Amino acid sequence: MRVGSFVLAAQFPGQGQGEALHRAVRTAEVADEAGLDSVWIAEHHFVPYGTCPSAVTLAALLLGRTRRIRVGTAVSVLPTAHPVALGEQAALLHVTSGGRFSLGVGRGGPWVDLEVFGGGLEAYEKGFPESLDLLLRWLSEPRVGGTGERFPFREVPVVPRPDEAMTGPPRPEVLVACTSPASVRLAAERGLPMLLGMHCGDEEKAEMVTLWRSAARDAGLSPEEISAAAHVSAGVVQIADRRVEAEEALSKAMPGWLRQGLAAHVTVDGRVRGMRDPFAYTELLCGLHPVGTPRQCADSLAATAERTGITRFALLVEGTGDLAATEENVRRLGAEVLPQLG
Repeated sequence: MRVGSFVLAAQFPGQGQGEALHRAVRTAEVADEAGLDSVWIAEHHFVPYGTCPSAVTLAALLLGRTRRIRVGTAVSVLPTAHPVALGEQAALLHVTSGGRFSLGVGRGGPWVDLEVFGGGLEAYEKGFPESLDLLLRWLSEPRVGGTGERFPFREVPVVPRPDEAMTGPPRPEVLVACTSPASVRLAAERGLPMLLGMHCGDEEKAEMVTLWRSAARDAGLSPEEISAAAHVSAGVVQIADRRVEAEEALSKAMPGWLRQGLAAHVTVDGRVRGMRDPFAYTELLCGLHPVGTPRQCADSLAATAERTGITRFALLVEGTGDLAATEENVRRLGAEVLPQLG
């Protein structure tokens, strides 16, 4: 079982953006020291829900600040990026980090980001498969030309080539954030593992894994390739000596952050959108994920692994919004929970 931290660089009420980003960097450094497997960086634009606008840029910093841990994006949003530019950055980090970088990509949402970066609603609604396939070609071939509608260009050499890495696999790991049957099938047809969100329970995640395996078989993947797919389950973790203390720590801090952060999202086309009740959402997350004593957290992770078949986790550790509490949470995860998981 491989357990990592999930970092949003969340800006809690009363905090500055620099404070949120500093906590994100320290979280990764402490996770490396504490023996966690990985740190996953979220990407958001123009909202305090997360203050990191470029997951791949922050990943580069964290790869330089750490020595052992894997650093991944969760996710880099493809509709607001050129896939070749993202592919170049991913290849650069893969080669220079000795293969410690993972590239998680996703479709994002119908936000004003699409207007600002010029992709438009078309890029969000229809352009993701073309962008993903071009990105995968860039990470796999020595020369690439753009043949799609959105990115037509003459053939050019790939520099740096991911397979020039001195250690590790020939290209960085690529994962796809999946929130619908269509995105599950898209990932499966390309043999890419999934990143599954923290709003999903074990039953829903198990159904998505089953669908992925079925679609992968239909696409011609071998049984070995299917069984080797290392999906990642996102969640929340908060460790305390008593479960009620862990729940109280999150219930005091998370609703304010969720209310402020989620309300700041603006749709690109003015469509009406609903917003989760922040108190109910916090309660839901506490019920779905490892929140409680070290033993309870270990049991929760083991139960999720057994129910879903997923053995990689990206756990939000900054739910209190406090730097010292976040560092303690990460250290307890490494010292008191991981040893119980084997």
